[in-house]
Amino acid sequence: MTEESKGPVAAEIEKRLTKAIGPTYLRVINDSAQHRGHAGDDGSGESHFTVEIVALQFEDMNRVERQRAVNQALGDLLKGRIHALQIRARAPSELPE
Repeated sequence: MTEESKGPVAAEIEKRLTKAIGPTYLRVINDSAQHRGHAGDDGSGESHFTVEIVALQFEDMNRVERQRAVNQALGDLLKGRIHALQIRARAPSELPE
């Protein structure tokens, strides 16, 4: 996990993914400032995110299955608090050495 300044939505994303997936690496990046004034910007400063996640359970999953696992873990956050989410999900065996 990384030590980044995070607001309540980013912290909740990290908490839910850690509990549901148990990643070996997790980084939640708040991209909201890049979308200020665009569609989906709710003014909260926490509407657009990128998640970089590495987990053992992804070894036997394809890209779509991995994204579904992340989406399922985030549940209702995707319906109201998160407007856009980019997911970079990898298995440990896919990391460069």
